[in-house]
Amino acid sequence: MIQLMATYSLSNSVTTICCLIFLAFLGTIYLAPQAEAARAFFVFGDSLVDNGNNNYLITSARADSYPYGIDSPTHRASGRFSNGLNIADIISQKIGSVESPLPYLSPDLNGRRLLIGANFASAGVGILNDTGVQFLNILRMPIQLAYFQEYQRRVQALIGRDQTKRLIEQSLVLITVGGNDFVNNYYLGPSSARSRQLPLPRYVKYVISEYEKLLMNLYKLGPRRILVTGTGAMGCVPGELATRATNGGCSAEVQRAAALYNPQLDQMLKGLNKKLGKDVFISANNGQVHLDFINNPRAFGFTNSKVACCGQGPYNGVGLCTFLSNLCPNRALYAFWDAFHPSEKANRIIVQLMNSGSIRYMSPMNLSTIMALDSTT
Repeated sequence: MIQLMATYSLSNSVTTICCLIFLAFLGTIYLAPQAEAARAFFVFGDSLVDNGNNNYLITSARADSYPYGIDSPTHRASGRFSNGLNIADIISQKIGSVESPLPYLSPDLNGRRLLIGANFASAGVGILNDTGVQFLNILRMPIQLAYFQEYQRRVQALIGRDQTKRLIEQSLVLITVGGNDFVNNYYLGPSSARSRQLPLPRYVKYVISEYEKLLMNLYKLGPRRILVTGTGAMGCVPGELATRATNGGCSAEVQRAAALYNPQLDQMLKGLNKKLGKDVFISANNGQVHLDFINNPRAFGFTNSKVACCGQGPYNGVGLCTFLSNLCPNRALYAFWDAFHPSEKANRIIVQLMNSGSIRYMSPMNLSTIMALDSTT
């Protein structure tokens, strides 16, 4: 009887241990998405990083029809203003995310997919609320931040307040906004309300001051690593070449705006970091990358850095890309996909320089340094 009881007890213990191991294994499987999302990724801004939010809005700023997305894995338009992926998608790949964060307005963004992050960007928006009024219903920056707060409440219901706080603090944020404040506001038409109100140097200072408030509001919502991109070479995009080209070259006036804005943005970010006592805001000099494409396209494998791959009119720079537009057969040879947006190949080069580029492109550090540094803390 004693022997039988001992055997039964041993058998019970083995069964219990096996059950515990099995339950632990199940727990590992269940928590795996959360572990993978230890570095959630959040995206704010405009059409350069919008991956489909505007599909759910009544707006003319849309990229949900062919040939947008022609080179994406599905070969279908998703709402990205690209022939394939945009810089947010490619950064997501670089940091090892299992997938790009879904548009916040997507009905599929729920459950454990929330832990990957979310994309709040909306084509047409600017730093200023009067930017992009012609596009009607878009997610202006205060709305994007309000949705980020709502997102955090949704995640708290899923994993609790403490884990949500940790997820946000350990996340990576990308914000790409500002270009529309010039091309779709100050330089909209021959004489815009803003250009009549303020000379360009004062307007730039005003935009920078408003951006500083916006970035501090974002910081107060919890993120501690925020990539901030400057504007591209705005006067050299096909859309501006088509309407403002100076003797076949970039628009000197719009380029002047970029030359004023980008250095002041960089200085403002340095000032914020000094005030906070840590490198929260990382400046990405995308304007320099664009100039590199334009000045020496062949060095990057492009044959054309002025004409858009898809469009109509001079430089294919008039209006949006549609199924009636001219369409180049080899998108990899073009720096610009449409009138204002880089091709996927250009986006990949931009992200590569963000990831491993020198101080010429990234300040105070590049993305790979951020990832290595944060992995030790």
